[in-house]
Amino acid sequence: MKVESLSPIRAESMAMIEQLIAFDTTSRESNLGLIEWVRDWLSGHGVESTLVYDAERRKANLFATVHGRNGPAAVQPPGIVLSGHTDVVPIDGQAWDSDPFKASIRDGRLYARGACDMKGFIGVALAMTPKFVAADLKVPLHFALSYDEEVGCVGVRGLIEQLGRQGFKAAGVIVGEPTSMQVIVAHKGKRSFRCVVHGREAHSALTPQGVNAIEYAARMITYIRHVADRMGQLEPRDNGFDVPFTTLQTGTIKGGTATNIVPRECVFDWEFRYLPGANPDAIESEVRGFAQSLEPEMKKVAAEAGIEIRLTSDAPGSNSADTDAVTQLAIALARNPHTAKVAYATEAGLFERAGLPSIICGPGSIEQAHKPNEYCELEQLAQCESFMDRLVERICA
Repeated sequence: MKVESLSPIRAESMAMIEQLIAFDTTSRESNLGLIEWVRDWLSGHGVESTLVYDAERRKANLFATVHGRNGPAAVQPPGIVLSGHTDVVPIDGQAWDSDPFKASIRDGRLYARGACDMKGFIGVALAMTPKFVAADLKVPLHFALSYDEEVGCVGVRGLIEQLGRQGFKAAGVIVGEPTSMQVIVAHKGKRSFRCVVHGREAHSALTPQGVNAIEYAARMITYIRHVADRMGQLEPRDNGFDVPFTTLQTGTIKGGTATNIVPRECVFDWEFRYLPGANPDAIESEVRGFAQSLEPEMKKVAAEAGIEIRLTSDAPGSNSADTDAVTQLAIALARNPHTAKVAYATEAGLFERAGLPSIICGPGSIEQAHKPNEYCELEQLAQCESFMDRLVERICA
């Protein structure tokens, strides 16, 4: 890759980002190539890593601790965690102007899959390792790299569970999702579901003998929209969010085989994204309750008919205060006093639920994430480098 002569990015940061981007870590693929490369690279700088694998040992989280030049203290004080997910979303069906797995710089921007979401942040953080190792750190710095964030914040759960068993404590977790280097103190929680409606097939000329799975699915979807409308009208607002209320929506649907056959099955996926103060159990219970209310009339025709709702992902919300220590630290490092809240979910909520205070701050814009020609402004990466420089200064003071 040719780096622009006036690039504001350090060569070591760019080299690290380029290396990480070259690994195809689309969520359906293994991330072990990247994780093992990072493990070996850190080991070469005297930093040992722990890998926490999935059940098939096909993917892994990485956790590593840097103590600085004086080594670990007799009593380990809580440190700072730099957290990022290694997986990226697919490129299928997207038209790219350059190889998505090869870093490309044009017009002051770094283009690649994961450029902003979120290998830019991880690359800058890892490239700081020699500086971290040589510094007189008063508290440790930790790297936490996860897998399968893009499919429901799946992978980091195993890492958090292991850290919990070890009694791990942290002064704060900085999750480097793309925020344009603004400190994000809260995000919505998210639950996703698959609803499978089981009916009974029949010839369409004998419609009363069947149970139309699509029609019952439609009633479910209409009810979900009813709940969404009610939340939008009546729920107390949190105007810190761009969408200041809880939202529900149906994303996919599939069912039926032909117009002259009463459909036996219909499957649809739906979700809700809730404010930190909302009760997700109550929302889920209401929709499940409506499904149960439909089943008696279905079973009058066919005993096997019914509605099954499966929880497919559960990412809790994050809610820090501007006055929290980790928020004040991040504000000082970012040199931006303005905080914000976002509707998308991150791993910060899971860290918080485990008692590890967290904020979100990283280079790039979420508006570029997941799109073809995903990019991160080089100036954003330079700001992230300055953020890391100030972090070292603060925890050496």
